[in-house]
Formats: sequence, structure tokens, C-alpha cells
Amino acid sequence: MRAFMLTAPGAYEVQEVPAPVAGPGEVVVDVERVGVCGTDMEFFTGAMAYLHQGHADYPMRLGHEWSGRVASVGDGVDAGWLGRRVMGDTMLGCGGCRRCRRGRQHVCEQRQEVGIRGDRPGALAEQLAVPASSLHALPDSVDAVLGALVEPGGNALRAAEATATGAGDRALVLGPGTIGLLVAMFLRAAGTEVHLMGRTEDSLAFARTLGFAHAWTRTSVPDLPFDAVVDATNAVELPQWALESVEPGGRLVYIGLAGVPSRIDTRSLVLKDVTAVGVLSASPGLDAAVRAYADGSVDPRPLVAATVGLDEVGAVLAGERPDRAGPGPKIQVDPRPGGPATARA
Repeated sequence: MRAFMLTAPGAYEVQEVPAPVAGPGEVVVDVERVGVCGTDMEFFTGAMAYLHQGHADYPMRLGHEWSGRVASVGDGVDAGWLGRRVMGDTMLGCGGCRRCRRGRQHVCEQRQEVGIRGDRPGALAEQLAVPASSLHALPDSVDAVLGALVEPGGNALRAAEATATGAGDRALVLGPGTIGLLVAMFLRAAGTEVHLMGRTEDSLAFARTLGFAHAWTRTSVPDLPFDAVVDATNAVELPQWALESVEPGGRLVYIGLAGVPSRIDTRSLVLKDVTAVGVLSASPGLDAAVRAYADGSVDPRPLVAATVGLDEVGAVLAGERPDRAGPGPKIQVDPRPGGPATARA
């Protein structure tokens, strides 16, 4: 089968590789859509921390936001999975440690991460082998495009829930990228008054087309009480700015990561009686994200600007926008034979 392989920082090939075989407890999925995200771009540049911590190395196959259909099952797997449309959890815990036993496999010290950590190949290929235990079934109302947005959606849903806001509350989301906009969508669905802060007028204008009228630059954010602030950026100075901006007694949610250590003044955290929460993974939020997409309370489809084939992935990782791409921040890949060269989602 064909697969996109990252061979070194900035170096890649679309290779013919052996098709996967489902081992015990595994399934093989025919991949239909894969999202390209900021983590993939960090691997492309060589900046991703896992490369320097011994958790990942080249060559590697990226792709952790995916959807597809189960093509085969291994020993011990319910044959009822065959033919089902699915997405899968990125985080694969060891299953035996204290964290895994408590349902926290996403922070298991020995975990693999699909397309990210522990030599677990990702979904930028025609087929993907994953443990059946990681699968989440997709209803008919959640198609392949939405299915590949469940993983970032699960992250965003957890961040939105961590704000503990709802009707009558006001939240500020820093960063109108894919995760920030998804957080905003889940907050809006909960009844929260949502404000967004971004750097470029283009990104803010796109946010307004999604119905977020309160879209600001840092210098134009109004002087309002924000019951929660979500940092969905990679800006090293914004975690502290978020702390300065949140209401006393409010909540901070950190879901973005800077390339270097960021600092907050814990004196302000204490004296303002603020709760700070970090969100790493979508794992606990996947099923709820699927339900929100299925019932239409959250519709992230406009975030997808274009769908490309495997041969165009390298250019996307290098920062190029596909021809005819829409204004959204997300690019998806259709890795199937005869998939698009470049097409709108």
C-alpha cells in the first residue's frame, strides 16, 4: 500500500510499504480521511519534544486524526466490527498500570500514540492497524470528514467543559485555529457567551462567519469580566496574560503548548483564587464529541478548507495552502487510491 513517510526534518517520501495485518486484539481499517494538525508540523520541522525525549524517531508515519471502515479483525476481536465506520483514540495505554486501570490511559507512562509516539504507525496510508479497544463507532450522521474531526473535537470538548461555564457566563478563547474554534463551538453549545482573540484579521473574519461576532485582536479585547479564559495558542507569553485577564474565582484552561517553557505568576493564581486546568488528550471526550456532531449541536465541517491526496501532504506540512482551499484552518487527506489531488472538502 502507499503511505506517507517522514524520513527526517523536512524530508519525506510517499512509499510502497507492506499492508498491515491485524494481530490479536487488533483491526485493520481502510482509512478514508486524516486531519493534518500542528503536532504533525512540529514533527516535520523537527521541533516536536518527543523527538528529543526518545519517544519518537525518524522514519515515521504521521496521522492521528482519522476515520475509516474496518476491513479485517484479528484473533479475539468481535467480528461485528467488520465493515463498521469508526475513528480511534490516539492514546494507547499499556492497560496494566495504575493510571490505565483508572481510565487514564492517555497519561500512561508507557503509552503509544498513533502516528506520534512509540513507533505506532499513523493513518497517512491506505490502511491502519489499531487495537480494537481504541475504536469508537460512528453513526451514519457522522461522515468521514466529521469522523476525522472527532479527535480534535474531543480535546476541545474537554477544554470547554473544564471552563465550567454555561448560560450567563462569559469565556475568552485565545487562538482561532482549529482547536480554539472547536472550543468556541462547544462553549456556545453550552450557552456560554464566547469571545475569541487572534492575531490576524483574516482568522478573525473567518471566526465571524461562523457566528462568533465577538472576535478581537489583543489590543481590542474589551474590558469585560471573563469567567474563563482558554489558551489554545503556542504563544509563550499568553498563559500569563490569560491569568491576568480572567475574573477572580474564574478558571483558566491551557490546551496550547509553546515551543519553550511558559511561566505564570502563581501569586496571582492564589490571590485571585483561580483554578487552572491542563488538557492533554481527547480520550475522555471522544464519545461526547461524536454525539455532539451527530445531533448537530456542534458542526465543525466549515473548519475544513480542503482535502488533498498523499502526494500533497509534504507541501501542506511545509505550510503551503492547497489550490482552491477555503478559509478554514484544517486540511484533511484522503489517502485512498484515486483520492483527490486537491479538492474542497
